[in-house]
Amino acid sequence: MGLRVLAVDDEADFIETLVKRFTYRQIPVTAAASGAQALELMESQDFDVVILDMRMPGMDGMTVLREIKKRHPLVEVIILTGHASVEAGMEGMSLGAYDYVLKPVDFGELLGKARKAHERKKLNEARTREG
Repeated sequence: MGLRVLAVDDEADFIETLVKRFTYRQIPVTAAASGAQALELMESQDFDVVILDMRMPGMDGMTVLREIKKRHPLVEVIILTGHASVEAGMEGMSLGAYDYVLKPVDFGELLGKARKAHERKKLNEARTREG
């Protein structure tokens, strides 16, 4: 099974561009405009990697990350953080995120991290089955 991505960001233009870029590469991607919508989608669909914006109205990225890790511990999360907020990325990694990327995003870098996160998820799933 290939990489399945959930992209979570409240900026419509940004999320539309991400979806187009993943789709162009034939990578299944679903968009969510809020943390609450993302968590709802995760209850009915399987994702390997969540690309998660930290700054969103309502439920912020840290809250969403905690919920994802509680409900779906094997799903890998890549944090999107802007405003040169490396601290948010580091905090997210301490909560179980795979990695973080600064906005504006270099799509090649993001895609590479998503693929590596997917590999780690597959390894962790295999370990879980064996254990």
